[in-house]
Amino acid sequence: LCAGGDRLCSFHRPTPRVEEWTRRAALSALSPSRRRGPVRFLYSGLRCLSGHSHVDSRQESMALTIKKVLISDAVDASCVKILENNGVQVTLKTDFTKPELLQAIEGYDALIVRSATKVTSDVIKAGQALKVIGRAGTGVENIDCDAATRQGILVINAPGGNTLSAAELTWAMIVTLSREIPAATMSLKAGKWDRKTFMGNELYGKTLAIVGLGRIGKEVALRMQSFGMKTIGFDPIVPKEVSQEFGVESMSLDEIWPLADYITVHTPLIPQTKDLIGKASLQKCKKGVKIINVARGGIVNEDDLLTALESGHCGGAGLDVFLEEPPKNTQLIAHPKVVCTPHLGANTKEAQLRVAQEIAEQFVDLSQGKSVPGVVNAPSLSQTQVPENKPWADLCVALGKVAGAIVGSLSSGLQLELVTYGNELEKKGQFLSSAACIGVLKHLGHSQANFINGTVLASDAGVKVSHKHSQGPRFGTTEVALTVKSGQATHTLVGTV
Repeated sequence: LCAGGDRLCSFHRPTPRVEEWTRRAALSALSPSRRRGPVRFLYSGLRCLSGHSHVDSRQESMALTIKKVLISDAVDASCVKILENNGVQVTLKTDFTKPELLQAIEGYDALIVRSATKVTSDVIKAGQALKVIGRAGTGVENIDCDAATRQGILVINAPGGNTLSAAELTWAMIVTLSREIPAATMSLKAGKWDRKTFMGNELYGKTLAIVGLGRIGKEVALRMQSFGMKTIGFDPIVPKEVSQEFGVESMSLDEIWPLADYITVHTPLIPQTKDLIGKASLQKCKKGVKIINVARGGIVNEDDLLTALESGHCGGAGLDVFLEEPPKNTQLIAHPKVVCTPHLGANTKEAQLRVAQEIAEQFVDLSQGKSVPGVVNAPSLSQTQVPENKPWADLCVALGKVAGAIVGSLSSGLQLELVTYGNELEKKGQFLSSAACIGVLKHLGHSQANFINGTVLASDAGVKVSHKHSQGPRFGTTEVALTVKSGQATHTLVGTV
């Protein structure tokens, strides 16, 4: 520990007594009469810098102990087998009433659900021992993710398990709409031989717009390109050069609408995508456009879609998901230009096997401190599981604890800014600033703070957390600088590994 170049102490793994001495030394170093520059730390296996209790770094890096798991929805037997083979005690019960679930959840480390179980805030509150909630599937609308986050509970899903099944259903919807297969089938079964009514369209040469170019959107593009379709798309996250690699020309939404013969959506339902396809966007589309939604109900405004179908502006729709399920908009379902299915996107044997295996394997990986692909509510967590990142995360937690000792209490207006220096730390500022925030919170009494709820708890307390990066090292080495502002006082702590 240095202050203005003066070495005060150095240590590897401090005892609680040394930790307290270090905290006091840091405060002394930061006094106006002593300080001639930022306080600097050299980190080497440091577990805790302040407070009276030893904190294991594994706790900060979110390795989880998962011994008891409750599965409350039907999943493939492989899920139970994988967990039990890794020493996890599993209870499988699928007929819980709400009061029974509230009583049963206590004492379990983790919960696995599909779509039937509603994991509400009161269920989460009752699960005092819960560390993880796993969704054996993609959508997490049945889980109160905000409540889970505030309680420091990790929410994960199985993002890859449904991909192929959802992409294949999308393909089926597009083909079915182009040839009016359901209507022609019903006509023939009714004893009619009517060929003229069911004049279709080739897909070759048509333009397919894909809104959402993640796993499913990519697989849809690859399949429809084999029909000779031109694929264009929009995704605010996927770079243009990435979408070009799988044959999709990236455009803005306003550019897409008038060009598309078919539009398929593959996005989550969030405020930005609610009613994404509605009156305004449909009016910009060419006459006869066909809409496909196997993603989430609510992305397509059902009333506006029905109006467009009845006017003839929309040439057809393939719908697997609805705003309310079962759907109450019977006029839309009954429309002759609508092909509809009861949320079958992931309803294949292969998908159910994959999501069961994927969620169980992620539970095992989490218990071993490994990163997992399905994290929903803790974007910084996966970075903390990378071995080379862990020392930096622990350092920032330690810096945060010293900062907490300096300010003494949480107060509205407290500001934390973390600056990372050097190429090694580029793009790591978000999770490192979260780590510093956790350190501050833990020192000031929020013992439950972790990489899941840290920024939420800080925001609730009125603490502003920010980060930025500088390419060049400030003192000739890769390092981090944590600046804490409280009232009129400003202090900077600098550390390196």
